[in-house]
Amino acid sequence: MDFSYNFPSIRGVQAGKHYYIAMCPLKLIPKVFIFNEEEVPPSFRSQRVLNRSRIPKIAQYIVDNPNDYVFSSITASIDGAINFVPFDEKKNSNIGQLVVSMDSKFLINDGQHRRAAIEEALRQRPELGDETISVVFFLDTNLQRSQQMFSDLNKHAVNSTRSIGILYDFRDPLALATKEVVDKNPFLRKFTDSESPTLAMLSPKLFMLSSIYSTIKSLLRKSKNQVITTEELQVCLKFWESLYEAIPEWRAVERKELSPSNLRKDYITGYSIFLEAIGQVGASLYFDSSDKEFTAFGKLSQLDWSKTNKEWLGRAISRAGRISNNVEAVRLTANYIKISLKIELNQDDLRFESRFKEGDISDV
Repeated sequence: MDFSYNFPSIRGVQAGKHYYIAMCPLKLIPKVFIFNEEEVPPSFRSQRVLNRSRIPKIAQYIVDNPNDYVFSSITASIDGAINFVPFDEKKNSNIGQLVVSMDSKFLINDGQHRRAAIEEALRQRPELGDETISVVFFLDTNLQRSQQMFSDLNKHAVNSTRSIGILYDFRDPLALATKEVVDKNPFLRKFTDSESPTLAMLSPKLFMLSSIYSTIKSLLRKSKNQVITTEELQVCLKFWESLYEAIPEWRAVERKELSPSNLRKDYITGYSIFLEAIGQVGASLYFDSSDKEFTAFGKLSQLDWSKTNKEWLGRAISRAGRISNNVEAVRLTANYIKISLKIELNQDDLRFESRFKEGDISDV
């Protein structure tokens, strides 16, 4: 091979075939892995379409966190001549130099969006170019195995749940505030599931961490990554304390007079739609009514939270009898709670109420 790429690599074996793990400088990634649809087999092209809306977010993640970003390996196929030269040929070492012909074709099987994001991030921070990312290379003549490799790499992939994402997020102030509130509130600490995407009917928990996060987000009228002040954190703690004292079913669960499963079976207070709706109500009290102690929550105990209450029909409960959780359902549930607490509805609330009364709200 007259001209070649040379990668310090480790050689391994899978399914009886060699593969190679190399450390590639980031500045080399956009040059080596050029995405050209014309070079991709037609039947494979549909799987290689980039979701370009993801790229700026990933690139910004690198740019904003130059000292602690982390990327998993890129997996790629090589169609071309290669040669592995062990550093210690006498011992037939699996550590050596992977020599790849410069006219070889490379196809990313897993990591296309990372590759595009790296290219974008380097435009903003060229100094990151000497840092490295691991690349797993497979030899694939004529790229015949690439379709199957793409399928095999993705069919068993399981996305982490939103709750786990929040649990392991130490950058987003909302995630940090959520975890601190759960940790400092004994009731939430005992009955919050920090991993599951949904709660099974027989789960001993009442809340998902993601639902607590959404509630706090609504309460503080904040967006992801916005700063949370110490005062705002205290507002959150007060909100949950006041809410616990106002919901008799929650206290019954705490006293073991009512099981979490029976709460979910009979009451809407065991569902995320209630939490997100009450977060909006709390925001109205705090920001619009200046009820910073949430004293109006004292009246919540007078409401009928049972699923049989016809007031929830078309709001928290669909006309088919199922618990709803879309944006409209949350808003309409919050509206009913506001009306019950004699909190003035704003223009947006009134618009939803008008559509609800005219039967113009979608039912799910």
